[in-house]
Amino acid sequence: MESVGRQDLQEDAAASFAPLRPKLIRVAYRMLGSVADAEDVVQEAFIRWMTADRSEVREPEAFLRRTVTRLCLDQLKSARKKRETYIGPWLPDPVVEEEEEEDVTLPLMLALERLSPLERAAFLLHDVFGLEFEEVAASIGRGPPACRQLAARARAHVREARSRFKVDKKRGLEIAQAFFAASRSGDMTTLSAMLSADVSLHSDGGGKRPAALRLLFGLDDVMKVQRSLVRFFEKGGWELVRITMVNGLPGFITREADGELQTTALDIEDGKVTAIYVMRNPDKLRHLH
Repeated sequence: MESVGRQDLQEDAAASFAPLRPKLIRVAYRMLGSVADAEDVVQEAFIRWMTADRSEVREPEAFLRRTVTRLCLDQLKSARKKRETYIGPWLPDPVVEEEEEEDVTLPLMLALERLSPLERAAFLLHDVFGLEFEEVAASIGRGPPACRQLAARARAHVREARSRFKVDKKRGLEIAQAFFAASRSGDMTTLSAMLSADVSLHSDGGGKRPAALRLLFGLDDVMKVQRSLVRFFEKGGWELVRITMVNGLPGFITREADGELQTTALDIEDGKVTAIYVMRNPDKLRHLH
């Protein structure tokens, strides 16, 4: 009888947790920039939920969000050390979102990387997820006035990364389609006309696949790379998986000649591509298969 009662409690815990899992994954991913790490953190939160005295918890969502946030803060300490030895530019794991509105785009996630863990948590919980500062304070273990200061500092740092000229989704995907067609067919004249003068190229191979080992800035340097890639594309062996939104930006997923997936996301302002983000690290693409 005792084992039956325990099983009922576990089933109850799983039933109450399941609807909250997607929200918790969103919080954890935006804190960590890693799909696998976010899933691990949320699984750890579930284990803690299973063993908690749930009769004492008035708001399960708030309790679990606090648990996930604190686990993420612990994780960020070790993540920063790993980033110091990362080979080449680091990009967050690509997430393909079909929703019309994406609250945290890829440029904003990169800007969040420059914040302290507490600033990052305060900004995300208050400015992105809309929590009152009292709840933010309970989540990160600081008083409300301190949380206001953390969020304000974060806001000042990331202001430039928040899109001021949000491209229409339909138009953005049309530009992504045109970019894909021009880059793969070798139409460098069309491709060059699509790029802004100060365009940047961010390519993350993580030392696992060929990629630029530094950020590239300016039309000349980016076009030099695009021209060098044409001879590889001419050999074939690659295929377009789909045109889609990647981390809130128009882009596309391809399967390259080596059989591995690749994502490309485009930041667009006034109809011109201002940044190109290419993910080639197979460890960060595994969840897309």
